[in-house]
Amino acid sequence: MKAVVIRAFGAPAGLEVVDLPAPVPGPGQVVVATEAIGVGGVDAVIRRGALAAHGFREGHLLGSEVAGTVTAVGEGVDSSWTGRRVWAFTGLSGGYAEQAVARVEDVLALPDGLSAADAVTLGGSGVVAHFALRKAHFVPGETVLVRGAAGSIGITAVQLAARSGAGAVAVTTSSEERGARLRELGATHVLDRSGRSGAPDAPTGFDVVIDVVGGPGLPDALDALHADGRYVLVGVVGGQPPEDFGMRLVHGFRKSLTFATFSADTVPGPDRQAVRAEQFAEAARGELRTVVHDVLPLDRAADAHRAMDAGEVFGRVVLTLEPGREGAPGTRRSAGAHEPLWHCARP
Repeated sequence: MKAVVIRAFGAPAGLEVVDLPAPVPGPGQVVVATEAIGVGGVDAVIRRGALAAHGFREGHLLGSEVAGTVTAVGEGVDSSWTGRRVWAFTGLSGGYAEQAVARVEDVLALPDGLSAADAVTLGGSGVVAHFALRKAHFVPGETVLVRGAAGSIGITAVQLAARSGAGAVAVTTSSEERGARLRELGATHVLDRSGRSGAPDAPTGFDVVIDVVGGPGLPDALDALHADGRYVLVGVVGGQPPEDFGMRLVHGFRKSLTFATFSADTVPGPDRQAVRAEQFAEAARGELRTVVHDVLPLDRAADAHRAMDAGEVFGRVVLTLEPGREGAPGTRRSAGAHEPLWHCARP
């Protein structure tokens, strides 16, 4: 089968299309003939070699979520899965391939009206956004800042906060055009990447910050919290924060601030799947929107990574085994008619 592996850590040119043996499902596993493959921020982090100390090696087969049709099941798996269209989490390896293996508990049947591209855009990111807001103890009426809102996690977090009654939903982004698109999804205020805005009605502080970026700007975002504010870090696509960022919490001691990291690994599997199933149904009905930046054939995975490295992606890039089937750059989709982390936890 065709697959994409890391020939050499570093630039996207280090990705290579290879032929590998077709996988065989083990006990409790299924094989999925992939139709769509999600390209996530964690894939880029692994590709660069930043996680080599955690056991990732050159030759690694990238990809963590796919959608397609179950073609084989392993021992102990109900045979009725065969032939069903599903979303599947493959771990942190195995998705960039014509066939992928997943544990049956990490597989979810797709509802009618939800495309494979939409499924891999929402499947992992939607769960992170949902539970990050819960981790922050967000309640209606509060002001929310989403740092890095142009990715799939941020886009979903904006929608969830807005429809749950946030008093304001501010976003950081890199351009007016992206800001306008985020307003269409529920953002009320657009800030630049430093968290500043020239608008007279822009919030001067926030009750909740959901941060996909991290990086050197994290301490300043901490300073933007109101008293009793809660900050939840779900990714570091902008790099690691300064080692002494915790001093900002100490300096703001009298504000009783809370800082937390969030990984979906800490959420029980059945709870993740229940939220995912609900979000898939909402997307199929047009109540929750996905944004697919581009759909590329599998053998153009390096181009997908170049776009991410260049900061060009709004939403998610999807790889497909059916070239030309879906979408065009910047196409917006919802409800199956078509309309994006350093987050390496189980979705």
